[in-house]
Amino acid sequence: MFPVIAVAITSLTLAAPSVMADDSTDSATNNYMKVLPSTVWIITANSNNETSTGTGVFVDAKRRLVLTNAHVVGDSRSAVVFFPDIKNGQPAVKRKGYLDQVLKLAKPGKIVAVDRKRDLALIELSEVPERAKAIELATQSILPGDKVDLIGNPGGSDVLWVYTSGTVRSVYEKKFNSDHGKHEFKVVETQTPIKPGDSGGPVVNAQGKLVAIAQSFSPNFNLVSYCVDISEIKAFMDSSWKPAPLATGTLLKNADLEHTVHSTGHYQVERKLKSGKTQTVFVAKDTEYFERADVRKVWSLVSVSKDEPTGELMMRLMRQSSATKIGGWAVEKNNSDEYLILYVAKLDATASDEALSGTIEYVARIAGAMNGQLKPKEEKTSSSETLAAWLSK
Repeated sequence: MFPVIAVAITSLTLAAPSVMADDSTDSATNNYMKVLPSTVWIITANSNNETSTGTGVFVDAKRRLVLTNAHVVGDSRSAVVFFPDIKNGQPAVKRKGYLDQVLKLAKPGKIVAVDRKRDLALIELSEVPERAKAIELATQSILPGDKVDLIGNPGGSDVLWVYTSGTVRSVYEKKFNSDHGKHEFKVVETQTPIKPGDSGGPVVNAQGKLVAIAQSFSPNFNLVSYCVDISEIKAFMDSSWKPAPLATGTLLKNADLEHTVHSTGHYQVERKLKSGKTQTVFVAKDTEYFERADVRKVWSLVSVSKDEPTGELMMRLMRQSSATKIGGWAVEKNNSDEYLILYVAKLDATASDEALSGTIEYVARIAGAMNGQLKPKEEKTSSSETLAAWLSK
């Protein structure tokens, strides 16, 4: 099973840690209060105006940068960020109180960088409150057996700024799939009860320095969680920044292209050809990526048949694929054992709405032309053949 990304809604009743007499608890409380001014609660909305929340950490005061997971921001281009409202040494923890004071407590931000392979993202704030403090980054990875503390904002609960502690189980390179794609990064595996909504939250050592951010938890092992190591965070922040691709629905709207949403969730566009006929083109609802390359898939179905394409047809498709400017032909087999012939193009997912519109038009023309060629041609009968046929009846 996939590791569970920590953004789903769940319930949690923990609040800020209470102060107890023993030294270990005093140390934990001090660490909590040290890290708290660097912790944020993030709200984003996708192209369908569906909101999601997560956690982040303030990492750069000069550039006003907040670090979180890529899956927290999704395809959003902006975010609303809350810092804890601390009075008399105690944070206000009621979620509703923050939502009721958006103008006073929230700061708008824009997503300026995304790395989905590492599942990291940066949010640039327009301004930061005076009480905010950028967290100190650890100089190296933490070791197995070390204790860690975490602050998060679990969904399904009325409270924010929830404290969690645990132990590092292992530190290693990990490749895995999630609902958000393929990931590969150095993982800090911890024995901590990370919950949905904690994603992007700071994971700190005993000195309150950032050693990782929370990313997901194991569906198979109780209390086993995965965090993105500090080495990945530093490499991401020091690299050239790449913005997240715009959502497909947003691009189609910007291009003024009428569209509907297919039952599969993909976007369906009808293009009228010069012949007067209409060709259906689909645009994938999600972008694909490899390493840091994001691509958007556009395709059109030309033929569905129980018969396997002939060698002659396959050669024709191959020749045309080598000659076309964008994309190529693909033959797939569906669950009904039918052969599908499609024209598929993939373009840079960060390309403009004009580029997407042009690609859709190109795919429609190529598919429409082949559609006409593949349809069975009506046999024409001469006048003499028709007369002979009638007289023979």
